[in-house]
Amino acid sequence: MNQEEERLREDMARHGQSLFLRGLSGGASGNISVRLPGGGLLATPTGRSLGALRAGDLSLLDEGGAHLSGPPPTKEVFMHLACYRANAWCRAVAHLHSPHAVAFSCLPGLDAADCLPAFTPYMDMRVGPLPLAPYCRPGSPDIGAHLSRLMPGRRAVLLANHGPVVCGKNLDDAVCNSEELENAARIFFLLDGRGARPLMQEERAALLTKAG
Repeated sequence: MNQEEERLREDMARHGQSLFLRGLSGGASGNISVRLPGGGLLATPTGRSLGALRAGDLSLLDEGGAHLSGPPPTKEVFMHLACYRANAWCRAVAHLHSPHAVAFSCLPGLDAADCLPAFTPYMDMRVGPLPLAPYCRPGSPDIGAHLSRLMPGRRAVLLANHGPVVCGKNLDDAVCNSEELENAARIFFLLDGRGARPLMQEERAALLTKAG
């Protein structure tokens, strides 16, 4: 194991524990992964609480998702592989069961092309338009097929009745993007249908251009 892999393992354990302690993925829910500079992936193991992660507990996979060492990986590893294949810049993926984003994913009548209204600049600056994928049972390969279709050119997709899948250019970025998406969903519920003004299309376009 080289120094970079050791550092990434420590970072994944640190982020997992922080996300768990802040209630952003409780129980044994949620999974994160990161691409290794020399090829392959580190992924959180199946059935393991993010709050109990240790650097040595992670699963090592090859580029195709084959298990190389460590405990068995999350059953949703195909979800992560689809994200990496969709965007070459993606170096880390976070799939959390963050409560406000999950609650939002259960609402009827959402716009499948961009489901979460932009009330503040920060969602667009961090995440941008948020497509909605149809419901599939957890662990279904169909989730990977939906992400292959919806994730290219996007930082996140919301899985109906399930929760967000979020990409980043590194692990810190993926986690920060996930936190911003959860915050945007929380703001939606705090507004409680009070007729708040969402950002206009030209305002959003200016933010998206600046964010690249």
